[in-house]
Amino acid sequence: MPISEYYRGLREKVGSELLMVPSVAAVIRNEEGAVLLLRKGGEQLWGLPAGAIEPGETPSRALRREVYEETGLMVNPLRIIGVFGGEKFTYEYNNGDRVQYSVIVFECSIVKGTLRSIDGEADELVFFSEEKLPGLAIPFPPEIFKRDSAEERVIFE
Repeated sequence: MPISEYYRGLREKVGSELLMVPSVAAVIRNEEGAVLLLRKGGEQLWGLPAGAIEPGETPSRALRREVYEETGLMVNPLRIIGVFGGEKFTYEYNNGDRVQYSVIVFECSIVKGTLRSIDGEADELVFFSEEKLPGLAIPFPPEIFKRDSAEERVIFE
C-alpha cells in the first residue's frame, strides 16, 4: 500500500491504531456504462479507485491524483453522488493499519489515458456492468452504481 509522508508520519506516532481519514472515491463508467473497479494485491474484494486527501489538497485534486495513480486514467469529476462515513467505513489493511474513512464519492468522466496501475497498487482493473458488480471491500450503497438514481440525487450516510 503506497503511503504518503504525511500518513507515514502519523503511523509512526500511533502505530496501527484507528485513524480518521478524509478521502475520495470515483465512479467511472466506460462507453457501455460499466463501472470501473480495482482489486488490490492479496485481496479478494473489489473497490472503487479511491484514496486519502492530503493536507492542502482539494477533494477534486485528490480524486484526479488517486485515479491516475491507480488506473492510468485522467478523469473529470462531474458531480458528487454520495458522502459516506461511520463504523461501516472502517477498514483494516493487510499490515494491520486501521482507518475509518469519510468518503466523498464523485461521478467522473474519462478524459484520456490507458488503463493500467501506475503505482502498482491494483492487481486488476475491470469494468463491471451494474448487474454483475462483485463484492466490495468498502460497503458503498448499491444506489451509487445505478445510473438512474445517481442522476437524480446525492446519497448521504
